[in-house]
Amino acid sequence: MKYAVVRISGSQYRVTEGEEILVNKLPDPKKFEAEVLLVVDGEKVSVGKPVASGSKVTFKVISEVEKGDKVDVYKFKAKSRYRKHTGFTPRFTRLLVQSITF
Repeated sequence: MKYAVVRISGSQYRVTEGEEILVNKLPDPKKFEAEVLLVVDGEKVSVGKPVASGSKVTFKVISEVEKGDKVDVYKFKAKSRYRKHTGFTPRFTRLLVQSITF
């Protein structure tokens, strides 16, 4: 099984070829770089310190902005009639992993 661990805008993701992933919205989806931290291909393993040199993962942007599920936040204090409701809808970028190379 061939997979890689990449860091995109501060978050780490375990990816395989042909997989679609949702990452936090990228400011410029056409110009972003993923740092490859680990590549595993069966018995061969390439571990970076912190980045694996010579390894590359190529992505294709499927959708630049995609809405996630709404996150509701409730605040409540007993006996004081304090109730507050806020929330937000996260934005994501959907990427397709095209290839993983050593």
